Amino acid sequence: MNSATVRNLLVRGMLAGLAAGVLALIAAYFLGEPHVDKAIGFEDAHAHEHEVEVVSRSLQSTAGLATGVLVYGVAFGGIAALAFCVALGRVGRFGPRATALLLSGCALLTVYVVPFLKYPANPPSVGDPDTIGERTTLYFLMMLLSVLLAIGATLLGKRLAPALGTWWATMAAVAAFAAVVGLAYAFLPAVNEVPGDFPATLLWRFRLSALAVQTVLWGGFGLAFGELAERLLTPRPEPAARRRAVPAAR
Repeated sequence: MNSATVRNLLVRGMLAGLAAGVLALIAAYFLGEPHVDKAIGFEDAHAHEHEVEVVSRSLQSTAGLATGVLVYGVAFGGIAALAFCVALGRVGRFGPRATALLLSGCALLTVYVVPFLKYPANPPSVGDPDTIGERTTLYFLMMLLSVLLAIGATLLGKRLAPALGTWWATMAAVAAFAAVVGLAYAFLPAVNEVPGDFPATLLWRFRLSALAVQTVLWGGFGLAFGELAERLLTPRPEPAARRRAVPAAR
């Protein structure tokens, strides 16, 4: 794959990330923001002192939300496009569309779901402000570990494939990934700072909405980028009428 193709795929990945970001923004606005508003209402009702808003809530839920989601989509779309360039043809006999969907599913699993299961998303009023640095470090450590383990599992599967066959090599790699992730869950410190009187239903629905937004983002990216990559990398057959016209012209 030459540099021009990689550059074209990078541009298409960022465009696909932007398109997926728009879908995720819609999902976040309609699924997540109502729960954020309820959590802020809970926080205000239990606060002894009301802090002055530096940025208004209306701006946070519109322009702020849009900026964050779209920048996230474009950035990760570009990174995923570069990963696609490495993965295509090296993780099985998949075409561009299937590789893009497989990559998106793996990205969703490793970048979000695995860290999410250990350190799930929390709405406003959940979490001690004094521990935000520690919680952020633990979350990104879990994310980095998940990505590295996924890469290691992929390499392990490829190494075992000649001896065990593709199916059993894949099963062994998945089992190894799950086992080491389980050990990480056991040994990394837990974080539980949910107030005792915080509504459990609200917390559950907020976390489900956060997971849904990420699923929409990565699913949309996989579909959009897969189609763009397929059109770039797979030449279309020449129409039959045109093929017949060429000998006639001679």
